[in-house]
Amino acid sequence: MEQEEIKEVQEEVNEQPKEEKHHKKENKKEKLLEEKNKLLEEALANEQDKTLRLNAELQNIQRHREEDIQRLLKYEGEELIKSLLPIIDNFERALSLENEENKEFLTGFNMIYKRLIEILDNNKVEVINQNNVEFDPSIHQAVVTDKVEGMEANQVIEVLQKGYKYKDKLLRPAMVKVSI
Repeated sequence: MEQEEIKEVQEEVNEQPKEEKHHKKENKKEKLLEEKNKLLEEALANEQDKTLRLNAELQNIQRHREEDIQRLLKYEGEELIKSLLPIIDNFERALSLENEENKEFLTGFNMIYKRLIEILDNNKVEVINQNNVEFDPSIHQAVVTDKVEGMEANQVIEVLQKGYKYKDKLLRPAMVKVSI
């Protein structure tokens, strides 16, 4: 029996290193898997962050595009209106020269002028043409200054050229003479 017991003990001793080796291999595999898992989790977090950033950027681009479209639609006739302003100025100059000799001739001019002004009104174009108001650099351009007795400083004495606003946007400041 002793020999059998010795054999059993030897077998147990021989099996222990195998189990230890097997256990060590499994530990290595677990560590490798944990490291791979950690790397994959980091990569996933990076990709999720990239996705979030790209989505935010896309939303910003879409919002800016919508704002640009709204701005374009709001001021869609601006360039046409700007191109009409010098023509209106010329009509006003011609009409200011009215006398008995050219009165009939200027009647046609006056009809066209009134129609142009009506078109501007219908398109929410506001005329800046007021005397005796405080000078406002956001809508006036001072081209001449003068001292006028009885008038406070910084008042519009005379509008030399009308200004225009389209909706809430200044198209052209009024050229004015200002008191000092």
